Amino acid sequence: MGGDLFLHARDFADCLDRLADIRADFANALIVGNQDRRWSEMLSALVPEVSTIDLLSAPPRSFDLCVTIGELESANDVQAAAFALRHALRPGGLLIGAIIGGNSLPRLRAAMLAADREDGGTAPRVHPSIDGPSLAALLISVGFTLPVVDVDRVDVDYPDLDRLVGDLRAMGCTNILTERSRRPVTRRALDHARAAFSDGARTIERFELIHFAAWAPEV
Repeated sequence: MGGDLFLHARDFADCLDRLADIRADFANALIVGNQDRRWSEMLSALVPEVSTIDLLSAPPRSFDLCVTIGELESANDVQAAAFALRHALRPGGLLIGAIIGGNSLPRLRAAMLAADREDGGTAPRVHPSIDGPSLAALLISVGFTLPVVDVDRVDVDYPDLDRLVGDLRAMGCTNILTERSRRPVTRRALDHARAAFSDGARTIERFELIHFAAWAPEV
């Protein structure tokens, strides 16, 4: 559907800035989760050959660089996905990317809790997200070395809950949990969620973007 990719675009631009500061020559690169067809062209200014094939189809030890934006946080098995990324890199290759962190969307979480209380129960509505220290440990556990993780906190001004939900849908960031409730939110519960999110004024919602980089071992 296209989607509003302002957060992913911010992440990708940041990755390009970081790559420009790294003293390494990359002959080729793999983009995992290519949200924007222009990304390949933008990365080709730094790397001669850029591929956007599916990660599971990537030949082992084939790429000097892997860039992934907005993919790890939605993987069914984050550790397996991280291992696949390392498997695709040549020895000494670099993984760089960003995910949405676990402390994102506090106002939305509070609003949905208000809706659940009105409906008389609670349901898992947010995909489990990883924090910075846990991500660094995960990268080490699958064989990466020298992980670097830092957080970019982005505050976004929203007029109401519906506009935020619209952005999340456009970015493909809504609930994909198998255990999510299939029962529709009642109109009364939705009204409680809207009121909890905003009292009629514009609301600041926070996104926590976790940037990371790590190297495949030389041998």
